[in-house]
Amino acid sequence: MTVYVLTFLLFLVGLYGVLVSRNLVKIVISLTIMEFSIFLLLALIGYIQGGDAPILVMPEVPGWKPVFPLPQAMVLTAIVIGLATNAMILTNAIRLYKKYGTFDIREIRDLKG
Repeated sequence: MTVYVLTFLLFLVGLYGVLVSRNLVKIVISLTIMEFSIFLLLALIGYIQGGDAPILVMPEVPGWKPVFPLPQAMVLTAIVIGLATNAMILTNAIRLYKKYGTFDIREIRDLKG
């Protein structure tokens, strides 16, 4: 139970960084922290204490506990999608820096160019 609370706290740290920061790079890093906390939560949902990989079908073994593989597959897919999203956001941040000369959101908003 405490691991779930820690993933929630990690999500809140990322949310705090998104809400408070004015720097675009820090916002992207905070979004990545939020993203990884969700990955951890999904991996924890599929975790079973003492579970084995569900590779072999062993119905005759008493006490065999297979680990549910779907959350792990979802996390792998989400990591690839998150990587592409982060690359796109950082590309836009670099283009904004080239155009305005700053990563500060308030200065970019004031320039309106």
